[in-house]
Amino acid sequence: MRRRHEDGQVSAFVVALAVPLVAVAGLVADGGGVLAAHQEAVWTAFEAARAGAQAVDIDTLRSSGSVVLDQGMARTAALSYLSASGYEGTVAVQGASVTVTVSRRHSLAILSMLGIGPVTVVGTASATATQGISGPGS
Repeated sequence: MRRRHEDGQVSAFVVALAVPLVAVAGLVADGGGVLAAHQEAVWTAFEAARAGAQAVDIDTLRSSGSVVLDQGMARTAALSYLSASGYEGTVAVQGASVTVTVSRRHSLAILSMLGIGPVTVVGTASATATQGISGPGS
């Protein structure tokens, strides 16, 4: 009886499973990295909004007791915080509130081997200037 040569049959099996295994590992590892990058983007947006919300228009506060932001100073303070943090974003100032949206490209470590990525993560946060500990009238 002749023996059949089975050389290479296991190799085909390993090759067929390698791509899905790398994809699953990439989803786990890179997915966690994207979540962490998103959390960092939201936190940076929040801190930039807080920096902007400190730009209270002192003249308006003293004359009427109303907490209103100096729009130019609030915008500059928030953008300066973003720049120092290495982020780019947009700042919207309305009344006593500052809303900051930041974005950053996040490269993928494993999924990039499959031609996927990088991804853009976006974070948005707002802060409102108040008077006293619990707001106006405290």
